[in-house]
Order: sequence, then structure tokens, then C-alpha cells
Amino acid sequence: MPQTSPPLSTLLPPLICGTATFNDQYNPDPYALPTTGIVHRALSLGVRAFDTSPYYGPAEELLGKALNTPFVHENFPRRDYFLLTKVGRIAGAEFDYSAPWVRRSVQRSLDHLHTKYLDVVYCHDVEFVTPEEVLTAITELRRIRDETGRIKYVGISGYPVATLCDLAEMILERTGEPLDAVMSYANFTLQNTRLSSVALPRLKAAGVSVVPNASVLGMGLLRRTGVPIGAQGDFHPSPSELRTMIQKASDWCDQQDNRIEKVAIRFALEAWMREGETVGSKGDPASGIPWRREQVKPNAPKLGVSVMGVSNVDELNETMRVWRSILDGLEGGEKTAVESGRGTKDRVWSLSRQKQVQELATGIRKVLGKYLDFAWASPPQDFRKPGLAPTVPAALPTPAASPDHSALKLPAGESMDVSCTDLI
Repeated sequence: MPQTSPPLSTLLPPLICGTATFNDQYNPDPYALPTTGIVHRALSLGVRAFDTSPYYGPAEELLGKALNTPFVHENFPRRDYFLLTKVGRIAGAEFDYSAPWVRRSVQRSLDHLHTKYLDVVYCHDVEFVTPEEVLTAITELRRIRDETGRIKYVGISGYPVATLCDLAEMILERTGEPLDAVMSYANFTLQNTRLSSVALPRLKAAGVSVVPNASVLGMGLLRRTGVPIGAQGDFHPSPSELRTMIQKASDWCDQQDNRIEKVAIRFALEAWMREGETVGSKGDPASGIPWRREQVKPNAPKLGVSVMGVSNVDELNETMRVWRSILDGLEGGEKTAVESGRGTKDRVWSLSRQKQVQELATGIRKVLGKYLDFAWASPPQDFRKPGLAPTVPAALPTPAASPDHSALKLPAGESMDVSCTDLI
């Protein structure tokens, strides 16, 4: 089957900084967040990929502003970091997958991010539209890729893994070319691992190069304090019964002198790094070892790709500490620990913590009982897809920062009291 050359799996970093938290669903005022500080610190720590979306309120613009600074221009050439964004989702219940809108959305993202090209563009939340609409958008994105070079790789994102698999298979069958990436969120977590158990075999068979796992806390569900409440109020789609069981699991975790979010973050990052290896990537792992593009080895092992989301620099620092500890615990991790300057003691601690987290995860998953691997409906049963009659009126929240897309014109020529989640 045809493949984009070189495959995305040979280039994409396995840790991506998500920006859904730069939005008022997760925070009362995204403009008050230290977004530039987060982006600059991430780059300084070796993070080389950023995921965003025009649906995330001001996130694209805030990311672009952070990247369009002397600090970034002087220290981090554009070719050394990846930008991933999306098209198609405009508001809570508003979607446009048409070719004209795809072109406008891509151009707007280029402008927001102050870049001449986008490394990956996903069709956003594909379960809300028809398969034919997805195919239309994919076709247009690939045309832009082939004719202009403004897009390098094309994929889809969404929540229900069966739908993602169906679409990946359909696109391969109809076009003869597999998707470069399929991103799922909240489907490889302490509560739900359907991305591995259900989706992974099908996505591999459909030739998908990379499968990033986003929202390792289940959109903030797996927190002692409960789901995040931003300016839009309680947007989380989880039912009250699931939230109750998560709270019971959190209380049990407290009794073990741990916090559920600490366990959840490390469990998902560490387990997906291994289980997602076959659909992972070989890019710079942000290990703390100085990296150069020329050092990439074709036979290097792949790591499962994860998307992290943070709301302040302290959360970022802690997430990176956890990520590097996980790297130290991998096969060959002793060399990583030594070359990065962390030393062999960090590897010993990592292996001990790995075992502890596995034991805690087993206990937590027992508490969850029938809600283990539970997935909420997406779209909700009352959502009306285009061309289909609704059973009851659709009523989904619309982000305050949603654009009036009809007016857009193409221009000329781990201790986390966190949102640490992604809408993706």
C-alpha cells in the first residue's frame, strides 16, 4: 500500500505537548495562563511537538504567539519541531468538512501559527459527521499536501475507537492510501484501555503509521478533585455513575498513600509507550540527552506516542520528570539515565515505581468494576448528524471563542492538581 515518505513513524517525537488546556473549557481564563512560558520551557526540556486545534478557543493563536518570539527563532529552527492541528470542528455542534472550509481552516492555522507548513493535520472529531464528509476532507487535505507542500501528513481524530477503525479502513479501501495518523483521546487510561484491546489490531491492519494517545486523565476525570470546571461549566460527558466510581477509586488510592492522578499519568504514559510501540515513533524522546536530527537511526526502537496537557510550568516540569523516569526504566534505560546525567539511581527508582504503579493500577481497576473500559457515547444520542433527523433537539455547548466561519476569507496569493487533559 502507498505510504507517505518518509513515514511519520520515523520522525514524530513520542511526547507531544497538547494545547487543549489553553481554552476556557479547562481553565476560567486561558489568556491568564503562562502559555508562552509553558511552550518555551517545553522546548528547553526537549519537547519537539505541539498539538492544537482552531476549536480550542484561542489555543492556536496563543501557541503561535509563543513560537513567534526571538527565543524560539534563535534557538529552535522550525524544521526541528512539529506542529499538529485540525480541521472540521468549529463549535460544540457545528462542523464543516467541505473542501472550501478545509482550505480556509488550513490557511487560518498557518497564519495563527506563523508557519509556512503544518506537519500533521487531523480531521477533528470524525464521529460527528458522515463517512463521506470525512473522505471529502481527507481528499482535500491530501491535495493540499501534494500540490502545495503546506501539509506534510494527514490523519483523523476522535473518541469512539470503533468509528476511528471503521474510517481508517474505509479510507484505505476507497483511496488505496492509509492514514498517517489516528489520534484517540481518553481511550488508553487507568479506566479505559480500549485503544489497545479493540483498536490497535485494526488500525495496524489499516496501515496507520502512528496512533497517538491523548488525554491520559480521561479529560480530567481521573483526578482526586473531579472533572475540571472552566468558564463553560461542567462540560465533561461522563455519567454520574462513572464519576462516583472514580471517586471511590480515588479514595482507595488515598488509603494507599498515593493520588489517583499520579498513578493514572504514569500508568498511561508507561503502558502506552510499550503497548503502542508498533504504531509508535522514533523521533526525539525528550530524554534529556542532547539530540540532533542527524543522530536519528533507522533501526532505533519505536515508542508509543502520548499527548500531554498542562496549565502551568510546574505541571510541565513534573510531567517531564515522570516521562524521563519512565524512559530510564525501559530496556537500555540505564544508558539513557547515565548519558542524560540523571545516573543509575534514577533507573533503580524508576523500576521500583513501575512495579508500585502496576500494583496500584490493579487495585484501582478492581474498584472500578463494571465501569472498567466503559466508554461514554460520542456523539450524544441527541446529536443530529447532517442529513439525519434528530430524535430530540441537539443541545451541545458552544465554546465562547468559536469563530464565525462564514466570514473568514482566504488571504491573498506526575503531583498534579491539574487539568492535564486534552479535548482532542
